[in-house]
Amino acid sequence: MTKEIIKKVLITEKGTKMAEQNRYPIEVAADATKPQIAEAVEKKFGVHVLAVRTVNVKGGLRYVRGTRRAVKEATYKKAFVTVKAGERIEQV
Repeated sequence: MTKEIIKKVLITEKGTKMAEQNRYPIEVAADATKPQIAEAVEKKFGVHVLAVRTVNVKGGLRYVRGTRRAVKEATYKKAFVTVKAGERIEQV
């Protein structure tokens, strides 16, 4: 595959709580399939993937605080990856 499937591991408060249950939110390429995501995660982080769930996050308008300016956020795809117990995806 010529393009990168995994864009970044999403580090959020919800993601940190999910990590305690061996689930990690990852931003992925919009056209990536679940088997492609599982293979890429196993290769990049050296873990065993048990399940992959995906969701398309719709972008929208976000208003910049203190101004009247609105910014358009992009649409992206997010995957929730469950890994084998005892294994971790090291976050930056």
